[in-house]
Amino acid sequence: MRDAIRIAIAQTNPTVGALHLNADTVRMIRDDAAAQGADLVVFSELIMSGYPPEDLVLRKSFLEAVKEQVYLLANETNDSGPAVLIGAPWGDVDACYNAVLLLDGGDVTHTRCKHHLPSYGVFDEQRVFQPGAIQGPINFDGIRLGVMICEDMWFDDVSETLKEAGAELLIVINGSPFELDKNEVRLNHAIARVSETGLPLIYVHQVGGQDDLVFDGGSFALNADRSIAAQLEWWKPDLIVTAWQRSKDKTWTCQLTQLAQPTSRLENIYQAMVLGLRDYVNKNNFPGVILGLSGGVDSALSAAVAVDALGSDRVHCIMMPSPYTSAESIGDSEELVRLMGMKFDTIGIQEAMDAYSAMLAKLFVGTQPDVTEENIQSRARGMLLMAISNKFGKIVLSTGNKSEMSVGYATLYGDMCGGYSVLKDLYKTTVYEVCRWRNVNFPKGALGPTGKVIPEQIITKAPTAELRPNQTDQDSLPPYSILDGILKGLIEGEKSIDEITSDGYAKETVQQVWHLLKHAEYKRRQAPPGVKVTHVSFGRDRRYPIMNAFNGNGINEQDT
Repeated sequence: MRDAIRIAIAQTNPTVGALHLNADTVRMIRDDAAAQGADLVVFSELIMSGYPPEDLVLRKSFLEAVKEQVYLLANETNDSGPAVLIGAPWGDVDACYNAVLLLDGGDVTHTRCKHHLPSYGVFDEQRVFQPGAIQGPINFDGIRLGVMICEDMWFDDVSETLKEAGAELLIVINGSPFELDKNEVRLNHAIARVSETGLPLIYVHQVGGQDDLVFDGGSFALNADRSIAAQLEWWKPDLIVTAWQRSKDKTWTCQLTQLAQPTSRLENIYQAMVLGLRDYVNKNNFPGVILGLSGGVDSALSAAVAVDALGSDRVHCIMMPSPYTSAESIGDSEELVRLMGMKFDTIGIQEAMDAYSAMLAKLFVGTQPDVTEENIQSRARGMLLMAISNKFGKIVLSTGNKSEMSVGYATLYGDMCGGYSVLKDLYKTTVYEVCRWRNVNFPKGALGPTGKVIPEQIITKAPTAELRPNQTDQDSLPPYSILDGILKGLIEGEKSIDEITSDGYAKETVQQVWHLLKHAEYKRRQAPPGVKVTHVSFGRDRRYPIMNAFNGNGINEQDT
């Protein structure tokens, strides 16, 4: 019976479907860990397929290709190097499992399958996976390892069974999407399992972006006394070889090793946007991004995130002034471009506006200008951006925020035009907070300049779409400090109109916001993907019907 073991925690950025690339990542990390004397290397949930693989696991050819790569890796463990614990979809199309596999001595020696399959929020695992039975620990070189997969740690039954079956050390492999304050929730669940079982625990997470999800890393190890013995970096791949010793009372203890510094709320938001955009662009092989600059805070922050994610040489900004665009907006955009060093062009839309007016004159005779003419401006800009995207291959970055998307203040085929949106899950008040944070902080790993990047005038001026003279957002909306509070109650709190009114908001205002939120659902269904930041983002988190007559309260009020 051995009394010491060195376990490598491998925090990587896999790519969904890139089976050869993911396998090569495992090989490279295993070699690195071997050089540091590791006995076992632990990778994250479904690293072989990438996470989440969604309906790829319903394809027979995909599962067969995964198995081929797994057995190739297993064969390579028939050497003097460390064993490998990896996550992979395992089985066939009739019964596929979210599994963890131990590769050692040239073979797949042990398999454990995820028992608790999440089917809420962004998760849909019950649709594609079968639940595995709760099993006992894995015997690795005389040590009984209690292996769990992500959601299994959020309940006490799996760890309790492992403890009763003689587990000495808990290992949890994870693919847990980022959202604000979730790391504290993960840590609390881990501490609860350690407290209940009296066993130390290793938590292995991944990093990277996958469509609208982003993974923040932050893997860790807890000793049996609930102290943190290892803390990996957030927002970047990392590798730590932890040294464990068995004491006389048979308890395993991890020697204190790297403890990465915690990250703040605003830093986490910014890093999520940067990593989500970087991986979306790079993993989909786009050469860069194009976005329209308006002189407003949303396009300015989108541009800053794009430069920090991709570098200024891959970001092309287009200013598209109309007769209503102020000289201040043009000047602010030019200053933003100067600070960040982006490629910049100006294309006026007066000619397009005149052309549409002429084409529609006969149909519109006898009517007065209204939101129709405003939206034509937005759609003309969308047409220009898409034309440039088609010609040069860069993806259009839409710049709308969550507040606008919530209440329908976004134009279909206009400012909603684009392939990705980094602000999609940021309320307007949060946009301002993040802008101020970026101006005094330089994010780790950012490719943009240090110092102030967003002109102060952009942050302090009243928000406006500039689609008619003297227009401001508050002409028809409550102040954003009020609007965002109501929206958070409706969307994340899932509160009724009366409950939000009791929080101190005027009932008429709450009702107005509820109706705007409900009637904009058809627009949100057509919106591009964007980085999930909050507990409830638009998309897979919130699946509301477009045709929906619910009134926002209970059955005691008539539908309106």
